Formats: sequence, C-alpha cells, structure tokens
Amino acid sequence: MIDKDYMRKMTRYNRWQNENLYGAADGLSDAERKRDRGAFFGSIHGTLNHLLWGDRAWMSRFAGTPKVTVGIKDSTGLYPDWEELKRERMEFDRKIIDWAEGLDPQWLDGELTWFSGAMQRELTMPKWVLVTHFFNHQTHHRGQVHAMLTAAGAKPGDTDLCFMP
Repeated sequence: MIDKDYMRKMTRYNRWQNENLYGAADGLSDAERKRDRGAFFGSIHGTLNHLLWGDRAWMSRFAGTPKVTVGIKDSTGLYPDWEELKRERMEFDRKIIDWAEGLDPQWLDGELTWFSGAMQRELTMPKWVLVTHFFNHQTHHRGQVHAMLTAAGAKPGDTDLCFMP
C-alpha cells in the first residue's frame, strides 16, 4: 500500500523529470522532435503528448478534472505546437501536485470503477494500485523519450529518484 508521502514524492519527481526532458528537447528542431523514431507513439513529441493525455485521463478519474476528448489513437496529436504542449504540461504538473497535497489519505483505501477505452469494458481496482500505475506509466514513457532524446544527440539529465533535488 502506498501513502501520501509516496504520492508527494512521485508528483515532484514527475515535474522534475518533465522539466528535464522538455529542457533537453528544447535543443532539438521541431522536425527532430516530431521525427518518427520507431517508438510505440512514434516521436518524442507524440510520446510527450500521449503522456500528458494519459495523465489527464487518470486525473479525470482520480480528481474530477476534465475528461480527455480524444481516444488513445489520437493522443499523440493533442498539442501539435511545441510551446503549447510545454505550457500545458507544466500547468498540469501543478494540478497533479496540488491534488496529491490536498488528498485525504483514506481515499487510497477505496476502489475505483471506470470504463477503460483500451479494454472496452468497465474495470474496478484498488485506488492505490491505480495511482501506482499512474506514476509507472509516466516513468515508462519518459524512459522512451529519454532514449529518443539521447539517440537524437540531446543530453537529458539524471533520472534517478535518489538524485532528485
């Protein structure tokens, strides 16, 4: 079982790593960020869009934020403009942090039922498992972006949680 301290740590880690990757990606041209690199969501830009889309989908379930308006297949095109994507990412990271800071720890003890577009059915799971998945999903796709950035010649910083300032 996770607790509120874990959630606080992971929301700060999420912001730190997004700043890290977006900062490294800023050094690439728009064409390089959007170039298909063979990742599941194609490009650096597409994968970062999908990651924001996924965060929004889960936060709509966890915190009642607005639901995503496109499906997973269209998640890569959420924000075609790089500056807009960066701005939306940073604003949403603040919302995630605020949610975790204000969360009643007992909320984690419950279950959540939602309709999964990916599975095309209703699912019910413990909230703490879903929050753990939320952070794992972020880390998974940021790892893909880190690899693509490195292959493109960018130099993202450390990713180890123990090195977070």
